Amino acid sequence: MNPLELARARPGPAFTVMFDGRPVEALPGQTIAAVLWAAGVTSWRTTRGEGRPRGVFCGIGVCFDCLVTVNGRTGQRACLVRARPGDLIGTQEGTGHGGEGRQGSGRADRADDGTGRTGPGDEGTGRAH
Repeated sequence: MNPLELARARPGPAFTVMFDGRPVEALPGQTIAAVLWAAGVTSWRTTRGEGRPRGVFCGIGVCFDCLVTVNGRTGQRACLVRARPGDLIGTQEGTGHGGEGRQGSGRADRADDGTGRTGPGDEGTGRAH
């Protein structure tokens, strides 16, 4: 059974984000990790030494295994960052520095969305924009 049905959840209308150049459907309030999992993607980072695949490990922002590139910003924790319409999300290769990483480099800055934030949306991470 669909988890949304079990919880009797009624999220707002779906929107699209891009992951490594392909469209992925997201629901309001979902983290990037939840969006990718729902789309069947379980790995979106590679380790810097041997290029081994990584995805969500702890799911609470402690382990840093779920790093992705979001709108040109590397090192974003997919389990904490909420997906927003039009996000460009990319697999992060290694540290994400020095040209590493795919896609996710389109909209590095956003216009103010009425929340007072102008960055790509890492609410819940405790970092200022």
